Amino acid sequence: MSNLPVTDPPETKSTGFFASMSSMFGSARRESSRSHSPERLNLEGLEVINPEGGKDDAAEEAKKGRFKPEERDSFFKMMKNYIGADVTSLVTLPVTIFEPMTMLQKMAELMEYSHLLDKADECEDPYMRLVYASSWAVSVYYAYQRTWKPFNPILGETYEMVNHGGITFLSEQVSHHPPMSAGHAENEHFTYDITSKLKTKFLGNSLDVYPLGRTRVTLKRDGVILDLVPPPTKVNNLIFGRTWIESPGEMIMTNLTTGEKVVLYFQPCGWFGAGRYEVDGYVYNAAEEPEILITGKWNESMQYQPCDLEGEPRPGTELKEVWHVADVPEDDKFDYTYFAHKLNSFDTAPRKLLPSDSRLRPDRYALEMGNITKSGAEKSRLEERQRAEKKIREAKGETFKTKWFDITEEVATTPWGDLEICKYNGKYTQHRAAIDSSATDEVDNKSVEFNPWQYPPPS
Repeated sequence: MSNLPVTDPPETKSTGFFASMSSMFGSARRESSRSHSPERLNLEGLEVINPEGGKDDAAEEAKKGRFKPEERDSFFKMMKNYIGADVTSLVTLPVTIFEPMTMLQKMAELMEYSHLLDKADECEDPYMRLVYASSWAVSVYYAYQRTWKPFNPILGETYEMVNHGGITFLSEQVSHHPPMSAGHAENEHFTYDITSKLKTKFLGNSLDVYPLGRTRVTLKRDGVILDLVPPPTKVNNLIFGRTWIESPGEMIMTNLTTGEKVVLYFQPCGWFGAGRYEVDGYVYNAAEEPEILITGKWNESMQYQPCDLEGEPRPGTELKEVWHVADVPEDDKFDYTYFAHKLNSFDTAPRKLLPSDSRLRPDRYALEMGNITKSGAEKSRLEERQRAEKKIREAKGETFKTKWFDITEEVATTPWGDLEICKYNGKYTQHRAAIDSSATDEVDNKSVEFNPWQYPPPS
């Protein structure tokens, strides 16, 4: 641990991060497939990286892609025109690379280990409070290693969850161009608010994803507000080779109320897979002095230990585990956790599900049932309906009206650009309370037709 920085932790804007970007990505580079593979297919400049760290098997790695050869070649011919561009919403992708979940549901996956936020709220020690809260923020990366792409939400689409740890969670797609989602979760211990807006850069056979968003957690007991700035993510071997994901860089969580912060460094994948999952860092006091070291692997567990001003473990102390990944199903088709399956289940859905809910999307559900052809057709139909809605709005001179969140005039500065902030308006809380107190007949959620639309269907 002695090689970790213990003074001058980066500011929330992560200026120090950019200075090390090239070296971080450089250490993860592998020998190009063009020097090994006879089937180059105009792949000059594209790398096939083995996530296990081997350097002599690029040709074999190139054969492990998610596309069939004929699909891969045609897809690359189309995608090469977008090299260097933000492809967040520019490209229509085949459902064969999708998982049966939307980005709104993916946002809810951060709630799997929400008991850590409960502990943070109950904790009187300000430094341990950040140990629990930052471990919660790290925990979701186990789910983020899945390489299947979630569905982009339809404008007005929602996802709601009311059956986990006393939490009420709601997310809504509030913008289509650029894609932007808002989410709110709450229980007796905390509130969680996020405005999510991704920025991407397509690099040929990889994709850099920048989390242009804002995450805030308010712990109710003392009213402290925690701000989270996650690291960027890199999707390797997007078209050629075995796709895998890493998030090299700094995660910063700051207590905006009292000034303490935690800075965690996600190691880039080195030679022979060295460091791929490792996370190390410190909790700092308001004077920017280290108090607790944190170490672990984002796909396994996190530990903590009190430290001195040099960042070294204090005598008489030992590493203690604060989080460990839960058991997961074996040989799951989409590498889902038990919690991820719960997010998709109608059995755990709330009464009278909103008709705009992601569970009801016919393309998502068809993919979950294994019907690829129907999923692709339904996806095309939904996208066409969304384009038709846009034309109607423009013809009427109207703008899309969000339902459960309000787009405010507040603009937040992030390391990757400015962000318009969405605020939860509380209407869903009233909506759900009215349903829960009513004696209306039960409705089979599966029978509800997906309906995020602003206008009636065209005749």
